[in-house]
Amino acid sequence: MAKPEDVLMKPEHTAQRLIVISPLYAILTSMHEHDHSYKLLFSHAIMVEDLLRGFIPDVWVNELDFTTLEKVSSSFISDDLREREDDLIWRVRWRNDWLYVYILLEFQATIDAFMAVRIMTYLGLFYQDLIKQQSLTARDSLPPVLPLVLYNGQPRWHAARNIRDLIPVVPPGLEKYCPQLEYFVIDEGAFSNDELAPLRNLVAALFRLEQSRTVTDIQPILIHLIEWLQAPEQAGLRRDFTVWLRRVILPRRWPAVTLPEIQELQEMHTMLAETVQQWYAEAEEQGLQRGLQRGLQQGLQQGRQEGRQEGRQEGQLAGERLLFKFQLQAKFGSLPPKLEEQLDTLEAERLFHCAKRLLTATTVEEVFTDWP
Repeated sequence: MAKPEDVLMKPEHTAQRLIVISPLYAILTSMHEHDHSYKLLFSHAIMVEDLLRGFIPDVWVNELDFTTLEKVSSSFISDDLREREDDLIWRVRWRNDWLYVYILLEFQATIDAFMAVRIMTYLGLFYQDLIKQQSLTARDSLPPVLPLVLYNGQPRWHAARNIRDLIPVVPPGLEKYCPQLEYFVIDEGAFSNDELAPLRNLVAALFRLEQSRTVTDIQPILIHLIEWLQAPEQAGLRRDFTVWLRRVILPRRWPAVTLPEIQELQEMHTMLAETVQQWYAEAEEQGLQRGLQRGLQQGLQQGRQEGRQEGRQEGQLAGERLLFKFQLQAKFGSLPPKLEEQLDTLEAERLFHCAKRLLTATTVEEVFTDWP
């Protein structure tokens, strides 16, 4: 089977329109908000450009004139009367003709083992629609396609990528009648932060935000987005990133925190920074008050000054415990009541070692591997 770039580069195809079909497929917890937010984000030309530039390795991408990228009609009704209003269709000039980018937004909770069948079906319906709308005549050839699956689920993608692989055994001589269609997968979770961080790419930033666990993870990515999206004409994309963060990402990380209505990335960055400072202040104040009371009570026989000193020390430790608890909740969600009680008695040395483990731990159990 010829590679996509081989087909695209053949001279006999230069007089045709080239079409790229891209089913976007994701696994999400907040389904409605995430679906809508992804559609908004990929309704911006720069997001489609960065998706193709950053994650499609084929050489023909370098020949696209991205200054011509424009959104076209995003809805069609196939012969089975199923309207696909969530589809996004873009076109961009390739050499002397248009190349179409057709993005199907598909969100569900598990890996579809038969995605290859769905891709073949979507492609067939798309070709049928081109013929039905008289975009193709009997003398025309069908345009080449690039089926693309963008996936952000937790398990790595393992479904068959070619429909031929779903038909492993056939009688001799029948193999030539079996369909051959392969799709390209962009598995977000397969990219590490070390791979994504050096890229000046908005889609890479999107992937990093999806993988983020704490404010510490989100803040540097926000700084990059603020730097990259300064132009007045990018106000809409800044707003859509902000809405997506506020309605999808941050509620996952801090379900108990009420977030204000924010429309700008700079406001989001400032709000998160102020929130962290407020947590520090609250932790210090609560710890100082409890520490002063205990220290003063124990220091009555040693004098007021010694009691204040002990109170301050205890207050500082209590504040550090409270801050550590906030950090655990931010990364892993609500904590078991028994664990919260044990955190209130955590000594300074143990607190220090557990805080270090928090930086790399993927579960709350890993933070307390040597808990007595």
